[in-house]
Amino acid sequence: MSVQNEAPAVGADEALEVWIDQDLCTGDGICAQYAPEVFELDIDGLAYVKSADDELLQEAGATTPVPLPLLRDVVDSAKECPGDCIHVRRVRDGVEVYGPDAE
Repeated sequence: MSVQNEAPAVGADEALEVWIDQDLCTGDGICAQYAPEVFELDIDGLAYVKSADDELLQEAGATTPVPLPLLRDVVDSAKECPGDCIHVRRVRDGVEVYGPDAE
């Protein structure tokens, strides 16, 4: 039995970052429910990532680090997102490990 949604193993010390493709965002807000420290809906109804200083990052393709204690919440956000627009990738090589383009 093959499991399609299995993500590659990520080491505990692996730095990860997350970004949202607003072109695909449905504005459902699931991400902000799972990880409000990382995601927020703006007045345009779309989700964006936030900086470590809680600043909304509205530039296209803006990334923010994934804090290790919030990794499970961020991964659950990516898995449950109806727009498949949340991308989590390794910082060192840019490979997506969770999200629609995960290998």
